[in-house]
Amino acid sequence: MRSRSLVTPSRSSIILIPAHNEQATVGEVVRRIRQTGNWPVAVIDDCSTDQTATVARAAGAIVLPLPIQLGAWGATQTGLRYALACGYPTAITLDADGQHDPSSIPDLLAPLAAGRADVVIGAFPERASRNLRWAWAYFRLLTGLRIEDITSGFRAYGAAAISILASREASLLDYQDVGVLLILRRKGLRLAEAPVAMNPRTTGRSRIFYSWWAVSRFLLQTSVLGIARIGFTHPLAHTDDPD
Repeated sequence: MRSRSLVTPSRSSIILIPAHNEQATVGEVVRRIRQTGNWPVAVIDDCSTDQTATVARAAGAIVLPLPIQLGAWGATQTGLRYALACGYPTAITLDADGQHDPSSIPDLLAPLAAGRADVVIGAFPERASRNLRWAWAYFRLLTGLRIEDITSGFRAYGAAAISILASREASLLDYQDVGVLLILRRKGLRLAEAPVAMNPRTTGRSRIFYSWWAVSRFLLQTSVLGIARIGFTHPLAHTDDPD
């Protein structure tokens, strides 16, 4: 595969950053990651119309350009497929807008390394508005998932999770939030949360909460997944102690 020639894996983890028009922040995010752990970083450029790819590449990232815009989950899945093709057993996903603090990456990796979880979600519940807290509570009730920060995209995936989420089965999702967790539950993967630091958004806008139409679409699609309760007969093994 051509993707194998882009990088030779020398570490157990790769950092994946889906990005669309994030030239103002993506370079600093990449540099902070490299300073924190010197992990390889792949930026999945989701058809940006600005200099996102150029800035990311200059900061030291591998850039995976998409020919068509796939959205946050499609770009993330592209990165997971790249990680699988290159043989990385662990992948960390975080946003390009600077909200996720790279200094918390070791906190996500620790439960995986200790064998206590297959997926670790970086949780920062304090960031949530009243409406977002309501949405979280609604989705927990609907799905039975015992996750506090249910929409966090700051996550660490182990080898089993990478393989599952890189598959065709996980392709028909518009959002990486609840749908991904439901698929992982069906496969019986263990999931943990780890408290992390997050920064306020300085540029851009939320991919979900920027308009009532976007919020309504997100709630409708995620509700359908929740009502279907994908894999409900296989409860997700949840680790209570993320440390």
